[in-house]
Amino acid sequence: MKKLDLYLVRQFLAILCLTLAGFVLLILVVDVIENMDKFIDNKVPFTIVVDYYLNSIPWYINIGLPMSMLISSVFSVGMIAKRNELTAMKSSGISLYRIVLPILFVASIISLLSFQFDNGIVSRGHEKRYEIEKQYMTSRSKKMKKSVLHNVFIQKKERVHIAVEKYMVNLNKAEGITFFILEDALVRERLDAKYMSWNDSSSTWNIASFSFRKFDDSGLETIVELSRKDTVMTLDVTPQDIIQKSKSTEEMNFGELSQQIEKLNENGVNTRRWEVDRYFKVSFAFTNLIIVLFGIPLVTMRPTGGLTFGAGVGILVIFVYYAFIKFGLSLGYKGMMDPILAAWLGNIVFCIGGLALLFLARK
Repeated sequence: MKKLDLYLVRQFLAILCLTLAGFVLLILVVDVIENMDKFIDNKVPFTIVVDYYLNSIPWYINIGLPMSMLISSVFSVGMIAKRNELTAMKSSGISLYRIVLPILFVASIISLLSFQFDNGIVSRGHEKRYEIEKQYMTSRSKKMKKSVLHNVFIQKKERVHIAVEKYMVNLNKAEGITFFILEDALVRERLDAKYMSWNDSSSTWNIASFSFRKFDDSGLETIVELSRKDTVMTLDVTPQDIIQKSKSTEEMNFGELSQQIEKLNENGVNTRRWEVDRYFKVSFAFTNLIIVLFGIPLVTMRPTGGLTFGAGVGILVIFVYYAFIKFGLSLGYKGMMDPILAAWLGNIVFCIGGLALLFLARK
């Protein structure tokens, strides 16, 4: 059985490497074409462009890996079925479960490595890539005008902290704001607001539906102000600070995100979106295993047209899978579902579906 296991694993890994390389190359070419005008308009040095894409490739690998895993599982099992090797194995008394066991084992290892890869190399690559965009690709501001920043957290001058759930760059408007000032590790001032928008002429913030509190050395409130009306305030933060100094969850690894959530919780900030993103870092890594578990039965259920059927359905599966992932994340962000369940919704649904298909497949 060891030789058979090695044969299946070698075939699976060979197809995986070729498929993943193809996906990475395709994404790279598309991205270069899309950003070419930005590089030329801003006269970005060639060495910086190379550095930008060296830091982008880990991310390309990360997003292309699940699709590559699905295609590899479909083609590796489909090829042995097409060559009647699968029938011969079953005739020898080897069950389908035992045949696919080494592939599932490798998929499990890849999922664990993917989690470490995302938390180390990918997150650092995101951080460096964004730094290059901010420093050299100034025309990116045109692109930013159409963007929305989520889960923004800023620490300024060691004492000023601000957390924003949603920031609309084109309008200079924010939603879900928590602004607090620390002194000697104690909260001295705290502002919670539902909305705020930047007034460029006066360099102030128009704030609506807010609560403002001041605290003494013992943590008791000395000043409390509540209002649903619009109020003009001067805060030690500007839209440029939010855009330039904000660090997205993509740029943080699991540990850094956990520390930030703990810090925000200590100061009473709603961390729902941060928690969903933290759990998603784990669930997305295990997408590689779940997608293989779901993909293998697609071939074995129709061995005569396995490759064509498996490849066609596989593409549909990956789109439906990502739709479930986005649906779960949306429910988590809106507080309609527990963060960990929201992050794992797609994996749970497709794991159950994959096990059911594997059970119904010809043994």
